[in-house]
This record gives sequence, C-alpha cells and structure tokens, in this order.
Amino acid sequence: MRRYLLLGYVLAGLALGLALHLAGLPLGARVAWSLAALPVAAHVGLGVARALAGGQLGVDVIALAAILVAVLLDEAAAAALIGLMVAGGEALEAWAEGRATSALHELMARAPRGAARLGPTGLEEIPASAIRPGDTLLVRPGETVAADGELLDAEATLDESALTGEPLPARFAQGAGLRSGAVNAGAPFRMRAASDAEASTYAAILRLTRAAAETRPPLARLADRWALGFVGLTALLAGGAWLLTGDPLRALAVLVVATPCPLILAAPIALVAGIGRAARRGVVVKGGGALERLARVRTVLFDKTGTLTPGRPALAAIETIPGLPREEALRLAASLAQSSTHPVSAALAAAARARGLALSLPEGLVEHPGGGLSAMLGGRRYVLGSPMLLQELRIAQGDRLAGLAAVAAAAGSVAWLAAEDGAVAAFVMADGLRPEAPGALRRLRALGIARLVMVSGDRAGAAHSVGAALRLDEVLAECSPARKIEVVRQEQARAPTAMVGDGVNDAPALAAADVGIAMGAQGTAAAAEAGDVVLVVDRLDRVAEAVAIARRSRRIALGAIALGMGLSGLAMLAAALGHLPPLAGALVQEGIDIGAILFALLALRPGPGEAGQAQLPAQSGLAERMAEHAGLKRLLERLREAGEAVTGTPEALPLLVALEADLRAALLPHQREEERALYPEAARQLGGQDPMAALVRMHAGIEALVARIGALLEIARAPGGWAQAAPELRRSLFALEALLALHLNAEEEVLSAVGG
Repeated sequence: MRRYLLLGYVLAGLALGLALHLAGLPLGARVAWSLAALPVAAHVGLGVARALAGGQLGVDVIALAAILVAVLLDEAAAAALIGLMVAGGEALEAWAEGRATSALHELMARAPRGAARLGPTGLEEIPASAIRPGDTLLVRPGETVAADGELLDAEATLDESALTGEPLPARFAQGAGLRSGAVNAGAPFRMRAASDAEASTYAAILRLTRAAAETRPPLARLADRWALGFVGLTALLAGGAWLLTGDPLRALAVLVVATPCPLILAAPIALVAGIGRAARRGVVVKGGGALERLARVRTVLFDKTGTLTPGRPALAAIETIPGLPREEALRLAASLAQSSTHPVSAALAAAARARGLALSLPEGLVEHPGGGLSAMLGGRRYVLGSPMLLQELRIAQGDRLAGLAAVAAAAGSVAWLAAEDGAVAAFVMADGLRPEAPGALRRLRALGIARLVMVSGDRAGAAHSVGAALRLDEVLAECSPARKIEVVRQEQARAPTAMVGDGVNDAPALAAADVGIAMGAQGTAAAAEAGDVVLVVDRLDRVAEAVAIARRSRRIALGAIALGMGLSGLAMLAAALGHLPPLAGALVQEGIDIGAILFALLALRPGPGEAGQAQLPAQSGLAERMAEHAGLKRLLERLREAGEAVTGTPEALPLLVALEADLRAALLPHQREEERALYPEAARQLGGQDPMAALVRMHAGIEALVARIGALLEIARAPGGWAQAAPELRRSLFALEALLALHLNAEEEVLSAVGG
C-alpha cells in the first residue's frame, strides 16, 4: 500500500508543477517538482543505507544519484520524472509480485479455519486447531476438508483442484482416504479425522509453499552480482560522458536511463511465477533454487515400487487344475485371505469382492508367519500361501501349476491355494505399471532428458520386466539405500541428475541428487522431507510437467534479465552520445521496466510441455467408460476360460452362449458409446489427423470376432455341428481375448493424455 501511496504523491506533485508551469509560474513549478522528487530520494536513500549496512550495493544507488544530480542541476522536471519512475517501478513490482504469487496466496486463503464436529451433545463448531485424530467431522457443501481422514458415508464428491490442479470434482466411496484442502462439491458427509489440522496434507503444502516463496533463488543472487557490475558501468559511462563533453546533462541522462534497472525485479518474479504455476498442478517446489536445478536436469532416476508402479499387488491371472472354475478358486482363496492384512491377501479379497463373489467364513484359521494361512472351508482344509509354505507342508504343486510358477516369477509372484492332496490353484500377483507412466517417460524424453534409469531394491526379474515395458536406458535391481546413493553419484558425474522416489529407503538418494522429487501423496514423510520437489497428487506425469515449468520459468527469467540489461545499455549509449535528454530518457527507462517485468510474468502462462490445460468435458463420458474397463477385463478372463473349455464334446456350449450374450450386452454398447461421445472429444483435444483411427479399427475387429463367435455358436447348436464349429470357436475366442486386451491397454494409454 505504501508503494501505491508514494506513486500517488509523485503524480500529484507532477500535475501541480505542470499546472504552475502552464500558468507562467516557473519557480513554483520547479519547487513543486522538487518536492515531488525529494521524498522519493529519501525513500531510496533509506533503502540504500540498509543495503550497505548488510554489505550489499544495488542499482538503487543509481536512482538516488540521478534524483540528487537532477535537483542540483536545476532539472526539477527530470528529477520529478525520475521519482515517478522509481515510485512507478515499485508499484509495478508490487503488482507483478501479486500476480506471480496469486496461486500461492490462493492456497493459503483456502486453508481451513474451522470444522463441525459431531460429539455426544450434537454438532459443535470448533476451530481447525482443535481437531484431534478420531474426531467425527461433518463437512457441509462448499466447506473445506479441515484434516486428513476416512469417509464414513456411502460417497462424497470433492473438488481437489487446490491440491491437484484437476478441474473436475472427484467421487469417493465409503472408506476412502480424504485429504485436507479439498472442497465438498456435493452433499454433506461425515468423516473420521486421521490427524490434527497441523499434521494434515494441506498444512504440509502450506509450509512447503511458504518456504518456497521466501527462499531467494541463485538466479536472483546472480542478478544482484550483475547489478553490481551494472552500477560500475553506469558510473564509468556517466563520468566519461561528462569528462569528454563537459556537459553534466549527459551524465544525468545516463543516470536516468539506468534507473531503476529491472535486473533484481524480473528474475525473482519469473521464478516465483513458475513456483505458483507448479503449485496449481499439485507440485510443490521448495524454492527458486530447486526450480533452477530442475530446469538443468538431464538424467532422471526412478525407484520402482510406489513410483513407476502403484506399489500394491493386484491379481493378474488365475490358473487352476482341471475341473475347478477360476472364480470358485478365487472365492476359496479370498475366504481365507479376508482375515489377513497382508497385501497379497488384501488383493485377493478385493478381486473377489469386485466380482461379487460370496465369501465363506473359514473355521480353525491358522496363520503361518511370513508364509500364509490355512483353515477349513466346506469340510475341507485349504492352505493359501507361498511356495515355501507348500514345501514346508510337503504339499505337491503339480507339474502344470509348477510350470506356471516358473513363468510367472519373471514378472510377479505366485500365491498358491492347496488342498490336502496337492495344489489346486495358482494366483499370479503383479504390481503393474502406473497407467500414466509410459506417457510420462515419453514426455521426459521429448523435453530433452537424455537418460532414464530405474534404481530399485526389488528383485531383478520384476525390475527388468518393468524396465523393458517402459524402455528405460538401464535397470539396476536389488539396490540397497547405500547403493542408490552410489548410483546417484555416478550419474551426477555425467549430467545434472534428479531422483524420483516415495519410500524411506529412497530418502538418502533423494537428498543426494541434484533434485529430489518425492511422491508425496502416497509416499512417506521421510521422502517428502528429503525431496526438493514434492508431488502432492499421486501421478507420475507431474514430473514431466514440473521439468517443463522449471525450464520455461528459468528461460523467461534469463530473458527478462537480458531484456533489461540490453535495452538499458542501448539507452545509456544513446544518452552518453547526446541523443537522449534526461526527460525523454526517463520515459524510455519506464518503458524498459514495464517491458521486462511484463516479460517475466509470461511464466504465469502454461507452456507447451505442460498437461492438464484442456481436459475432456464430463459429457464425453470418460470417467464412465474407464470405470467399465474393470468389467471388460473380467470378460478377458472368461474368454480365456471359455477357449480352454472348448473340447471335442459340447459340454461348454451353455458357458459359451452366456459369454456371447454378455459380450453383446456389455462390450458392444461400450464401444458404441465411446465412438459416439468420447472419441470425438478426445480427437479434438489430441489434434492431428484422426488420432483415434487405430482404436476405431480395433473396435471393428472386435465386433467382427463377436459376430463370428455368434455365427459359430449357431452352427454348434445344430445336430452334429459342434465338431465342425469347435476348432474355429477356440481360435476365435483366443483371438478376441488377445485383441481386446491390446485394445484396452492402447485405449487407456491414449486417453491418459487427455484425462489427467
């Protein structure tokens, strides 16, 4: 506010002096202009004195000298204009800083201040600081979630744009984890607080953001050093012009056009603007120094579990002995697993619930530490566990299932279900890729990242399968935390290196890298503390966005410095040669200041390497179609099971008829809806010539195979037709399974570019 008041005072003095001059009172005009300039000189002088006391000398000393010399040379109008430049420059700086930090201020303004707690006496309004873990909170429409916690009601709709940058509200089901800072965009809901407000996600974001905004970046300090040289150059040029021409107005003109230089204004504004842009996209950068280092990165190292993969095992495939349906095997395994908190048990139970299977209550449950479970189900004892457990219990795996285990071990792990007489089913568990991971790594390549390396503590087989799928330059498996630090040091010797990780074992490597990038949404506090950049949204593609934002911000900061220095240098030469008098020089320098600062504010605009600028509208049906993929992936299992069931006799005919009906009821309508609404919107966002053509072609192939299976079933129903149709039915079922699996993966990959 004081900056704007000072500007108003100078403008009033200039207007008064101009009125007196036009009224034929030149002495009064000079007095008015001098009175307008001298308070600005005093203001600048105090700033110079404080800087000198701190051992610094900036370009403000040129402004002070220019005003004083103008007054001494009886150039009161020029002095007033210089005062206007200084006051206007400070006001412009305040406005620009406000624009650059608007995202950070919005974050802080949305900090929750109160909450509604449900207690024994009913609803009570409490300050956010009074929230304690275990409190039941009521979040009403439009209110901000005040603490991290768990959703107690059936569902909730939240606007998480302040946390993630995603513009569309997200739906959460009962039991989902909620993060503070999200805004209720639906009906009221109840939640159980898991932490107090100060320990919540949003409070951590605010602490990191404040620290980032207050840190003075190296590029700004570099601008200060350039400013010292600029002061010397200004003094030399002004003094030289005076000595060579004997005209002190030449020296004054040089001082005027050198004042105030935008060097120390533009660079910090550009970097803070970049930090603000990153914050809008769910990326907290801990200061301008981290932003600058991120812009120079050429090598990125990744942890595997929790970073390139979700970090949670999921059921990838089921193999059973002949006569045992896959869903029955899963039901038995999940009935045992539902009593355990082991990640594999949780994955099996979740897979069974997703299929709507009715689980039984096991009797006489025995937990084998580190190995598995055993219990009675339906009067028969079953064992669910690792291969080591089966060996200890002397249970045979069987040749067919043992062969599967050897193949599956390359990409995942195997959980076994066994009865007393041997293994009856094998469940292949895999920690698949994050859906956005392939696209995120390709974007990093496009940004000029020359080397992408995985540094994982996982076993070699699992790590190399992920590395091959992502086309990484190198995969280093079974790495201890000390080995990860060693790899970071080796890569740093080649090029500036970033490390991306989420776990406690990644924290030392994050701290050792030039830039540590922590997956903070689901990762550990140790990783977030060690990282220079924290991703508060659990998406790997934000790494590429952060790099793009950092490079653009640094490029704009350097451009603003070069613009200010270059234009001021040219104006100084013109003034020294007598082509730019003090009054005109003042106007020219004001234009230079405005141009440099406005150029720095370009960092507020999204650049070409940033995602999320245009997303599909809700009416495209993207969320609904992606939700249907889970059911379609279960159809894949049924296709495989049906193909294996086709033998020389028609016992599988009812199974095939039911499957064909489900394909027509679920798969084909899904494809028609995609082509009606989703694909046209996606094509508009992606651009280019018909970007969805390959997916539409796959749709046609899938429809043809479904029609072929229907026609073959008609033949199979006829007397003696089974023998004729069975071989082609088997081939068609396996062909449809392969094509549908390829299509779903390709579709998710393409649509991830417009869905996040």
